[in-house]
Amino acid sequence: MAIQIFILSKLMEDNTYPYKLKRQLSEPIPLDQLSGLTESKLYYHFDSLAKKGLIETIEIIKEEHRPDKQVFKITDKGREELPKKIYKLFESADAISDMVVGLVNIKYVDRNKVIEILEKKLQSFTDHWDYIKGYEQHIQKDTDKGKEQLVEFLSGHFTSRAKHTIHWLEELIKLIKQKDI
Repeated sequence: MAIQIFILSKLMEDNTYPYKLKRQLSEPIPLDQLSGLTESKLYYHFDSLAKKGLIETIEIIKEEHRPDKQVFKITDKGREELPKKIYKLFESADAISDMVVGLVNIKYVDRNKVIEILEKKLQSFTDHWDYIKGYEQHIQKDTDKGKEQLVEFLSGHFTSRAKHTIHWLEELIKLIKQKDI
């Protein structure tokens, strides 16, 4: 979904072709390599979006000794679907790192709706964490020192991760509310 949001958002700005987007992703930082985005994956998503009627070919550039380049533009249906895809991305994200493409393209959606989604996500995570913490009291201290250390280690690890997630979700919501993102 993130790749399709990326493609649609780029087509909101200008008509383009897949290879040009791949080049943009690789310079100056090789984001394509870091994300595992291959040329074939990119072409697959262009094709998928075209089949759904979200983008369409507007020109074919023919060059000698080179493959033809299909230049695409976003359709009205694509403009309508982009915000829906961005909202869905925020709703399904398990971590802030899963939201990056949505955050970069927040200008195409209603910020208040994004805040509402993130606040629900934060509340759900906090409620779940409070529920999990309640089990700590029920864990019996084991006389086996190794098991006791393991329980303490895991408890510390999961507590730290939960606090970290809560903190950064709160920060993200604050920044979006302040329109700093």
